[in-house]
Amino acid sequence: MIRRMLISSVVLTAVVAVSLGLVYPLALVGIGKVAFSSRANGSLVSHNGQVVGSSLIGQNFLDAKGNAMPNYFQPRPSEAGAGYDPTISSASNFGPGDPRLVGFIPGFNTVDLAGNKSLKNPFATKDDPYCVPTDPDGAPVTAPSAGQKYARNKDGSYVCDSSTVPERAIAYRQLNGLAANAVVPNDAVQASGSGLDPDISVANARLQAPRVAKARHLPTSTVLSLISKHTDSRPWGFLGEQTVNVLDLNLALDGLH
Repeated sequence: MIRRMLISSVVLTAVVAVSLGLVYPLALVGIGKVAFSSRANGSLVSHNGQVVGSSLIGQNFLDAKGNAMPNYFQPRPSEAGAGYDPTISSASNFGPGDPRLVGFIPGFNTVDLAGNKSLKNPFATKDDPYCVPTDPDGAPVTAPSAGQKYARNKDGSYVCDSSTVPERAIAYRQLNGLAANAVVPNDAVQASGSGLDPDISVANARLQAPRVAKARHLPTSTVLSLISKHTDSRPWGFLGEQTVNVLDLNLALDGLH
């Protein structure tokens, strides 16, 4: 009796292991290869015979010095490694009151040079009233204390952490030649939950259009028209918002020349 139960258990385990550990995965891979070949292979995008990226994973468009290339549309910020690293998909997970996200807001999360609560931001600069200072090594100082060393600009002002939303908004306005009080789309200053989002909002793309048009010596109307042609509709017709795939749009730009 015991021997029969043991044999039955071993046979059942082997059948389940082979079915769910081998047959089922291979069947799904096969279905994916046939019915969804592009997605199953990573949704790779080719240009002039070379793979230049994936339609599902964003990427940076930077020059050799790490600066945004003015002749290309720029993606949203990314917290995945050094940016859009698919092996380290992640978000910052900073809370809404964390100064590494929102900066030092006077009267809310500000502290003085000794670390005491303050009604003003002692690190405020001319451009950034919410400035979070960095130490000489470039790390943000979110808990100031007596004797703390800070990085300074040539004019004596504090060097602000460039990853806060206020600093990203300043950089976005400067890159795109916008007024200092111009409204900036959320996706231009906030990373996605995965850090790999390949899309930006239509509003974001349209604000970048004049800068791209100028860098490429094109009429702004031509670039705006290209954005419209490469705007993706809402999923299922009602979910989310219309978006623009940055890689797709930049490849279309290159195709104009």
